Parts: sequence; structure tokens; C-alpha cells
Amino acid sequence: MAYEKATSIPDVDLENASNPELKEEGQAPPPDESNVEVEAPEGGTKAWLSLLGAFCAMFVSFGWVNCIALFQTEYESNELKQYSKSAVSWITSLEAFFMLFASPVAGWMFDNYGPRLPVFIGTILHVLGLMMASLSKEFYQFALSQSVCSGIGTSFIFTPSMTAPMTYFEKRRAIAGGLTTTGSALGGVIFPFIAIHLIPKAGFPWAMRACAFLILFLLIITNLTISSNLEHRKKPFKISNFVHPMRELNFVIISLASFCLYWAMFIPFDYIASAAIRYGMSSTNAFNLIPILNGASFFGRTVPNLLADKYGRFNVMVTMVLFNLIIVLAIWLPGRSDATSIVYAVLFGFGSGGCIGLAPVLIMQISPINEVGYRMGTIFAVSAVASLTSPPIGGAIVEATNGGVYDYAAVFSGVNFALALCLCAWLRARVVGRKIAIKG
Repeated sequence: MAYEKATSIPDVDLENASNPELKEEGQAPPPDESNVEVEAPEGGTKAWLSLLGAFCAMFVSFGWVNCIALFQTEYESNELKQYSKSAVSWITSLEAFFMLFASPVAGWMFDNYGPRLPVFIGTILHVLGLMMASLSKEFYQFALSQSVCSGIGTSFIFTPSMTAPMTYFEKRRAIAGGLTTTGSALGGVIFPFIAIHLIPKAGFPWAMRACAFLILFLLIITNLTISSNLEHRKKPFKISNFVHPMRELNFVIISLASFCLYWAMFIPFDYIASAAIRYGMSSTNAFNLIPILNGASFFGRTVPNLLADKYGRFNVMVTMVLFNLIIVLAIWLPGRSDATSIVYAVLFGFGSGGCIGLAPVLIMQISPINEVGYRMGTIFAVSAVASLTSPPIGGAIVEATNGGVYDYAAVFSGVNFALALCLCAWLRARVVGRKIAIKG
């Protein structure tokens, strides 16, 4: 069963609860009084300023990582052209991996100190990593700067930013989460345009520096405005806290669903441009697919979330996963023309945006509020493994085919969307019920 929203914490005998001799073996620990959520104001100056800061944070973190297809194609063609497609994909997949894998630590910091400390640390790491990437020449240098340093920085930025604004909302939590994640969609539009126009004129190093200066400016806004509606109290960092939720079947199901979704989504994210070039599209038009995809993602992160508050969050999530499954097998798999590539970029942008925007809302819905930070981090860490392995697997599949076609990579993506669909439907049945007409 899903956790119900509680307005107060039950009375607990804290003296006896803290005495290890009085604890029965296997007995669950007493409820934690930290992170007590006051009544959600559903708006107000602090709430909207926090949402603005989170929007900027998502713009420079997930929005930056949304451009991995741009770097995949750029490095293949220029800076790392001596390496194979699968080898180059480790740069982009490692960046996405560290963005998600460091989330448990970022989530723990959010639970203990609020959003501003992890965001400040992330600001330093993200900007420093990109500045170092602008100076890089060798494979390991790109990996250390862009993938590791910048990747960890984006994790400390986006993990608390995904959660903080939603603590101010209950009835409108889904749309608040959707508005937050639209920042990543807009970032995925702006950054490719900057790179596409600056790389030919000023070169790759100065294109990276220009992006880093824009990121720094927006993160100053984030550091000044972001806050949460929780009372944050210090708790020790324990690995067991991150493992504990895995004893709940609902949490295991949503973790597996997130893994399959990221395994499925990162194939098109990484290869949509290079696949279009392989099938005859010009490099300029292929690069433009990335901002087209992310522009459509803006609507994917708002419209489904708006509908979710009205018709049920699980209902809309299941619908969006099914939508992604259909378009990857019906459009991207058989498509060979420029028109089908553009149509798929638009539809996949909308569909993937819906899944990304709704996932944190569902995690909060099945989690107790005092554990939302590290539970969110745990699921992102699970997804990190998928984001790390998906692009190299896709690259290896493409290189193993005669002529380097992307058919089997598209099938791999479709199969994982199908698995995610089954898992999301199962979770909905457990939390909401099996009747289709039920709002949930």
C-alpha cells in the first residue's frame, strides 16, 4: 500500500526507543521526527522562488546532460575520432551515470541540511568540470572533467532541486514537479544552439566556456532562491538507510521500472543524431534534432503532469510509457527519411519528458515524507547503472550489424519500454487498484 500523507508524527517513547536493550530483534526503528512537513501552502513567495531556482538548476544539470547526443556526434567526428562509437559513448554515459549515482549522497545532504548546501557544492564541481573539459585533449581528460567532475556536480544540483519545490505543494504537486523539470527541456534546447553556432566560429573550447559561464550565472540565481518546506535535522549517514526501502515491494517495483526506462530512453537520447546522419540527413539538420527533441520535452513535462493531478498520476505514467513503446517501434525502428527522424524527435521528446517529469512524483507518493530525499537518491542510483550501460550497449549493437544500422538498438529500447510498462501497470494495480476507471 502507498504511504498516506500524515499531518503529524505519532507520539513515540523516545527514551525507550533509543535504548538498544529495549529493542526487540528485527523490530523496525521508531518514526523519525526529522523532515516533518508543515502544511503545504500551495504557493506563496518562497514556494515560487524555490520553483524558479529549481527551474534554473534543472536547466543547467539535466538540461546539459540532455545534450549527450550532441557530444556523442561531436567527439566521434572531431576530438575523439580515432575511437570507436561504443568507446566514445562511455564519455556521455559516464556523465549521466555520475549525475544519477551520486544522488544518494545529495539526497542525504538535502534531508539533513536542506537544498542549498548540495547545490553550492554542485555549482563548484559542475562549472570547474566544464572549464577543464574545454582544455582537454585526451580521452581520459574528457572522462575526468566532463564525466566525473561535472557529472557529480550536476547530481548535487538536480537531486535536491527535483524535490525542494514539491514540498510546498500537495494538491498541485504533479504540476509543480512538471514546471521544475521544464528547465531541463529548455536547457536541452539552448545549449545545443549555443554549441552549434559557436563551435564552427570560435571552436569547441570556447563553446564549452560560454556554456560554463551561462551555467554559473543561472546557478547563482538557484543558490539565492531555492528552499524547501521541511524542517531539516541532522542524521548520521548510514548505508542501511538506502537499502532499507528495498524491503518494500512497491519500492522495488518502481526501482526496476526506473531502470528499464533509463535503459530504454538513453538509446534514442544518445544516438538520434548519429542515426539520422547514417540514414542520409545532413549533419546540421541532425544536430537540430536535439533542440527539437528537448523543445517537445517542455510540453511533455507540463501537459502530462497537469493531467496527472486531475486523472491520476499512475494512470498518466502508464499511458506515457505505452506511448514511448509505440513510437520507438512504429516510427524510429522503420524510419529512414528526414521527415520520420523529425517526427520521432518531436514525439519522443514529449513522451520521454512525460516519464521523467512524473517519476519523482510517484516516488514521493509511495514514500514517507521524512525519507523522500534518500529514497529519491536510491532510485536515481539504480537508474545510474542503466544510464551508464545503455549507450555503450547500443553502440556495440550498432557496430555489430552489417552497415551500422540502428534497427536492433531500437528493438533493445522498445523491449525495455515494454518491461517498464508491465512494471508500472503492476505498481498501479498494487497502489490504486486493478479497475481501469479508478483515478490514481
